[in-house]
Amino acid sequence: MNKAIRYASVDALRGITVAAMLLVNNPGSWSYVFAPLRHSEWHGCTPTDLVFPFFLVIVGVSIALGVVPRVEQGADRGALTRTVLIRAARILGLGLLLHFLAWWWLELPHYRPWGVLQRIGLCFAFAGAVAIWLKPKAQTLCLGVLLLGYAALLAAGGSLEPWLNLVSRVDTTLFGSLLYQYDPVSGHGHDPEGMVSTLGALASTLLGLRAGAMLRQRPWRLLPTAALLLLAGGVWAQWLPLNKNLWTPSYVLWTGGWALAGLWLAHILIDCRQWPALGRRFGVNAITAYAGSSAMVLAMMATGSWNWLWEHLFNRWLTPLGGAQFASLAMALSFLALWWLPMAWMDRRRIYLKI
Repeated sequence: MNKAIRYASVDALRGITVAAMLLVNNPGSWSYVFAPLRHSEWHGCTPTDLVFPFFLVIVGVSIALGVVPRVEQGADRGALTRTVLIRAARILGLGLLLHFLAWWWLELPHYRPWGVLQRIGLCFAFAGAVAIWLKPKAQTLCLGVLLLGYAALLAAGGSLEPWLNLVSRVDTTLFGSLLYQYDPVSGHGHDPEGMVSTLGALASTLLGLRAGAMLRQRPWRLLPTAALLLLAGGVWAQWLPLNKNLWTPSYVLWTGGWALAGLWLAHILIDCRQWPALGRRFGVNAITAYAGSSAMVLAMMATGSWNWLWEHLFNRWLTPLGGAQFASLAMALSFLALWWLPMAWMDRRRIYLKI
């Protein structure tokens, strides 16, 4: 099979994931986050901790559906690699621009180079190059080397505790106060999207690449593979804890298992049984939705309008009815609904912005 096929299930799952990103990233108040939308403080995995790895798995799936068929059709690999790298650079550059706006508008003490879009860009570049130049068995071998090599690196670093782990120590040595968290007194720093933990994120994207091959050729294999990944991740977590901040190999397998199970379910319901592709409108303009909503929130925070809306509308009127967490969730849902409108408008007019 070498013909590129557009799977509505993949668009829908990507859209649901992006919608979840908007929901968890934009509570009315960070002091009153709805409990299920909180990340684990360190070790562990909440439903919210599934969101970013789901997206990276889908990035890998999309490469398998969009890039691999071109390789099979005999496209020039060098030209295809340049196309992938240029798109990756645009995604990364967009992330850098958003962080520049945050630094400028919010008058932050320093510029932060690492972030979500930057990680997506790096993972897209790496997985795209692997898809173009390596055969399936070599791709699986590369995934194994990443998982085992990163696990060995973490073990060699000793402690996995906050600030003291190898990931944070290396990132702090290289980037210091430019990280998301930095304590000038102790000299300790950490960034959840930093350089070293990106090794785990690369593995998640490669897992998606192999899942995309299954979807194209033997979709029935997705569910048993998901079960195997969940089992392996759960067992490995007894020695190497699930940890989103470090993106540990056990976390890669555990979240990858849930992502493959979600992909299998979406394929059965949407592609096979023709259920509505809920979430598709966010999925076909995923980066636009994420970057646009992020820029809007930054602008609202810079002008004070976000806090004004929270205090004078949601907190004042809804907190007495259901509590501050309820009000914070209501504002996050309202923001998500607001962004559904332009995404629906763009989809109806077939406007699809490719970053």
